[in-house]
Amino acid sequence: MPGYAQLAGDAASAERLSDAWSLRLAPQLAETPNQPDVKPITFALGDNVTGTVDTDVSLKGDAELRRYGFVVKGDALHYDVDRDTADAVGHVGIVSKGDEFNGPYGQLHVDANEGFIAQPKYRFYLSGGWGSGARADLLDNERSKIVDGTYSTCACETNPAWYIRASQFTMDSGADEGVAHNGVLYFQNIPLLASPWLSFPLDGARRSGLLSPTWSMSSKNGVDITVPYYFNIAPNYDLTIAPRYMSKRGEMLSADYRYLTSTSAGSLSIAWLPNDMITHERRYSIDLDHVWNIGSGFSAYVNYNRVSDANVSTDLGSGSAFPTSSTTLYQQEAGVRYNSGPWSVLAREQHWQSFSSDTTYNREPQVNVHYNRYDVGGFDYGFEADATRFTLSSDDATQGTRFVFNPFVSYPIVRPGWFFTPTIKWHFASYDLTSIASDAPAGQPRNVNVSIPTLTLDSGMTFERAVSLFGRSYIQTLEPRLFYVYTPYRDQTYVPLFDTTEADFGLGELFRDNAFVGNDRVSDANRVTAALTSRFIDAATGDERARFVIAQRYDFRQPRVTLYDTESTANVARTSLILGSSLKVATDTNIENALQYSQANNYLTQGSVGLAWSPATAHVFNVAYRYTRANTTLDYQPVNQIIVSGQWPLMKNVASVARVNYDMSTHRLIAGLLGVQYDAQCWSLALAFEKYTNSTGSTTPSTGTRVMMQLQLKGLSRSDRGLLDQFKADVPGYSSAPADDAPVSRFSDYQ
Repeated sequence: MPGYAQLAGDAASAERLSDAWSLRLAPQLAETPNQPDVKPITFALGDNVTGTVDTDVSLKGDAELRRYGFVVKGDALHYDVDRDTADAVGHVGIVSKGDEFNGPYGQLHVDANEGFIAQPKYRFYLSGGWGSGARADLLDNERSKIVDGTYSTCACETNPAWYIRASQFTMDSGADEGVAHNGVLYFQNIPLLASPWLSFPLDGARRSGLLSPTWSMSSKNGVDITVPYYFNIAPNYDLTIAPRYMSKRGEMLSADYRYLTSTSAGSLSIAWLPNDMITHERRYSIDLDHVWNIGSGFSAYVNYNRVSDANVSTDLGSGSAFPTSSTTLYQQEAGVRYNSGPWSVLAREQHWQSFSSDTTYNREPQVNVHYNRYDVGGFDYGFEADATRFTLSSDDATQGTRFVFNPFVSYPIVRPGWFFTPTIKWHFASYDLTSIASDAPAGQPRNVNVSIPTLTLDSGMTFERAVSLFGRSYIQTLEPRLFYVYTPYRDQTYVPLFDTTEADFGLGELFRDNAFVGNDRVSDANRVTAALTSRFIDAATGDERARFVIAQRYDFRQPRVTLYDTESTANVARTSLILGSSLKVATDTNIENALQYSQANNYLTQGSVGLAWSPATAHVFNVAYRYTRANTTLDYQPVNQIIVSGQWPLMKNVASVARVNYDMSTHRLIAGLLGVQYDAQCWSLALAFEKYTNSTGSTTPSTGTRVMMQLQLKGLSRSDRGLLDQFKADVPGYSSAPADDAPVSRFSDYQ
């Protein structure tokens, strides 16, 4: 009788067939254990039964001995009542809590559930594991030992895709763990791994053991093999150790430790290559993240990243040790936070390990205070106060201390269908410089003060109407919005740049009062932004099916503040037109696009269009085009790229994965990945070819190619690390192989 996912609550209660005295229909099989002082009843069945009352019983022909939780079967069976021992001969079967052992002869101490069976074939129904051996010893109702046996979870018992052969297996269904002693792992009858001790799970929960190995071959590392081992230390602690061999570089070891407590959480990742055979250097990476909830509004954190050299992430990049993307900047930061009511305080020390010419300043230290109150007599008000000491390792750099005070007050008027919010802000900054760079503006003083007010007026309305399109009812909105900002011009030539850059200009930045991000620049402005948004909302579900936006920013006066004093103000004008839309063409298809056109300069500033189609699970197709005109942020290099990615089944159990990122300006492939996945009943294989480009501190981007492979043996190990991590990062909407069927209960195939 099948008994799959067990019910709970009212659904698990028995249902009366008629009146109160009638039988009740139970929706599922259930157990009612005996009371501790009640001796369980023993049932004896057979074609021929002989015996002595309260002494022994002999059964022949389809003999069975049943007691709560187990059954013993055989062609012939003798039960000694005084010794509580059952001896069975011929087609013997012992079933205990869903686990079944079959063999020619067996003996069992019934109440202790202790005994043995010769030349057994066994099956664990809860996990699907099965195997055979020379002898099976049942140690109690949860533990068993298989001598000179095999183990697999493949459905095909005549020729399993993978199996373990060991001199001894110890199985513990209580701990849901099996251990093979002196075992050899075979795949397609080829030995893959030999180990004196090899553990594996007997269910789908996390268990210590070997994870899926990954194999790759790259132009930089040669043959690259990683064999991770997972330690399930506790429910809230775990550790993964990953030995790695690279034929061109040598042996490497990485470790990932994760923890979670009631007051803290974090992770520590370390990678260590003692001697790189190519660079002849010791290479490493350290990544520590820790968050601590102290209480009473206080918390603390540490975020520490350090590497041995600039090219660690590109040379040694893999899903098991490093991200595949590269960076030349590594953060080392520790701080304390306080949050209570209107107060928010951050005190931190922040350093950067940099391998490029980036002038990213350290904060040694920084204290930042925010205070905000809302709806106090109809007013919102607050301030930001920040005191930071900025340092750089370079001898020729402007360094010093900055104090910032930014108060604001606003009076929001919000009514059904419309709002109007006037706001007054003030920016005050004071600099005390300890050193001045040689390229600073001539006459740069050591003490600089800036005081700049800003007025904004934000208003909007919302109109709604019912419409019918293509036979469906929608609510269409029309949402006009008008935003005005006035900031007088203040000369900021002598204000140093510590943490400020230009803000991206797009739909999200339309209603900003400052064209810069950071506290070192405040753009002068006398402009208005007008926007019109229309949405189509499904009246039945509330789902937004379409959105259209058109917006224009108009400068009444030419802005004069630039990020650098050497920049021309000719291109500073913000007068631009923005168009955007988002369409849910169907439940499985989305189209989004956005364009920004500079009317002041008569050219397209940036644009993007993308389509995502996912008609079913593991059926994904994405295509996008991105364009950004060259600017100072991009080092005067334009972005002109087309990106195509997808995941699609090719045939039964076989799916393809691909991504192409092509630069149309330089006519070269920036990144490309072509992979295939095969998913069988008890194993899966992923294979991919990748070409990648990494931007490092050098002027010439590094490129490389590699072939990657990952084999997963279901029921032995399962992991989303390595190559599957790469698939998820490269293909938005990627989904792993579907999970196995719902777990069976011990009443499945009930005997």
